[in-house]
Amino acid sequence: MKFLPLIWAAMWRKRARTIFTILSVATAFLLFGMLQGVIGAFDKAVAGAAADRLTVTSKVSFTEPLPLGYLSQIESVPGVASATYLSWFGTYFQDRKNIVFSFPTEPRTYFAMYPEIKLTAAQFEALVRTRTGAVIGRELAKKYGWKVGSRVPLHSVIWTKPGGSSDWEFDIVGIFDGPANFAQSFYFNHDYFEEARSFGKGKVGWFIVKVQDPNRAGQVSSAIDTRFANSPDETKTQTEKEFTMSFFKQQGDINFIVRAILGAVFFTLLFLTGNTMMQAVRERIPELAVLKTLGFSDTGVLLLVLAESVLLCLVAAALGLALAAAIFPGLKDFIGAVALPGKVVALGIVIAVLLALVTGLPPAMRAKRLNIVDALAGR
Repeated sequence: MKFLPLIWAAMWRKRARTIFTILSVATAFLLFGMLQGVIGAFDKAVAGAAADRLTVTSKVSFTEPLPLGYLSQIESVPGVASATYLSWFGTYFQDRKNIVFSFPTEPRTYFAMYPEIKLTAAQFEALVRTRTGAVIGRELAKKYGWKVGSRVPLHSVIWTKPGGSSDWEFDIVGIFDGPANFAQSFYFNHDYFEEARSFGKGKVGWFIVKVQDPNRAGQVSSAIDTRFANSPDETKTQTEKEFTMSFFKQQGDINFIVRAILGAVFFTLLFLTGNTMMQAVRERIPELAVLKTLGFSDTGVLLLVLAESVLLCLVAAALGLALAAAIFPGLKDFIGAVALPGKVVALGIVIAVLLALVTGLPPAMRAKRLNIVDALAGR
């Protein structure tokens, strides 16, 4: 610790170069924090999936609807405790950027399927009784200032009414609490949706199935798909965890994309930071020789150069990760996360230290092998 002022002064010997190097490394760690944070949020959503719930979609595509008549057949499959259904409504509020994750469903079976969604009995009954009724997550209510009793217009990018209008109106009858992945959700009565839409009647987006024994989920999945094999609408049944993972992968192989981006960035940083440290050592050869004449050992000089590299990378990484932590809550509406995961910050610090050691070791070894006479003579 007593050598910290010496290391700090050496790092800032060329102020402009140090500033630009720190900004470059900080930008890389800002990118690292944001991308890894998104992956962490997705992993958290996958980990929170229930073991006793299955999702039944079309074998062709997640976007291909299935006949509502499948519900009774699914419920008759041995091992199935209950079943419900949802459809993707695809709406926004006032502006296209204000996406609302809205779903028509059958309230009684859906909310029984998801006990983690906390809705009062009075509000649930209001939803059942009100044709245009809807219940929303608390975060969604805060976002737009909606309250119980609000009349909310939504524009669907998919579903139209018989007259061609894509504008739908709903009455907010309840606000629920629950896990983060439900906080932005908007649920309304399937009967209203079925009656008012101009096409697709008699079909739903997908079914959700609760199994009696989670250990038999695989067998139940196979039985459901076998039931509809060779039919015009074949099915693909997955556990809730598998379905969540496949839904994210429809946006692309996020893990691969992130690794490819970060790999390219940090590979470039190896050359940038390594070049900075090599140049810094070359410029200070006489100074390092003087340190050796004052009694610093070869190992001591090596450690000083390595410490400078570590300090540079840690300062830059801390700046980048702090910016990522400040920006990350802005993604709450899209991924449900409200804070940069601590494990991402810890991993970033570890990577910063490794980056410093890899880039700082070659110039540090050169400083260690420095000959005092040759260095002072300029040879």
